[in-house]
Amino acid sequence: VLALLLLLCPPPSPACPAACRCAPGAEADCSERGLREVPWSLSPNTSSLWLGYNFIAVLGPRSFPPLPALRLLSLVHNRLELIHGRALLGLGALRELDLSHNYLTALTPETFLPLTSLATLNLGSNRLGELEPEVPGALPQLRALLLQDNPWVCSCGILPLWRWLSRNREKVREKSLLLCRVPEQLSKYPIMAFGDESFRQCQETSLSSQHYITLFIIGPFSFIASIFFCTFLGSLIVFYHSLRRESHCWRRP
Repeated sequence: VLALLLLLCPPPSPACPAACRCAPGAEADCSERGLREVPWSLSPNTSSLWLGYNFIAVLGPRSFPPLPALRLLSLVHNRLELIHGRALLGLGALRELDLSHNYLTALTPETFLPLTSLATLNLGSNRLGELEPEVPGALPQLRALLLQDNPWVCSCGILPLWRWLSRNREKVREKSLLLCRVPEQLSKYPIMAFGDESFRQCQETSLSSQHYITLFIIGPFSFIASIFFCTFLGSLIVFYHSLRRESHCWRRP
């Protein structure tokens, strides 16, 4: 009888947070719910998670529960300012991540290291002035990167990113929308329109670590040597004047 009851009773449905709407296809829609953090009562079978149009400002360490089946994560139109380096642990199966329309100003490569399967990353419409090329470089499966509508600072600091973009043009979508914001004379100038000659001055003035070590050694040595030279020269002058004074004294009758 017990076995018959177990067969007749439907299996329990996966948990769904009260602030979300969950579909049978393991999709959780938590958009426009006034959330300030990621809900933790999500089913491990969740494949798509929509968290857009909320008030999430910080993703701290392990902000997400274990979601080994998650393929799509959308955090569009939140207030994200900071993503901790361990915030995305447990999301190794993620294929698409949308962080557009937030307040991000800086990102570190460590944040994206757990996302070994990520193919699409959208960082558009944030406040990024620079981006380390190691950030997209930390994603071995990356196929599409969106960076449009950011206030890019087109100085020597953007040279590493420009080199990465030039070598990975096929991965960069909306290339024409990557525009400089600073300095003013380059405002709205396309980053991808720069050439090698544009960064010639940056390449000529850049110093390697060996150069800095050499300057560190030569600088103090030169300073000490100049002190000894000035002391020696001053001693010669004083000795010369003393000899002249003594010679004048011997010539007097």
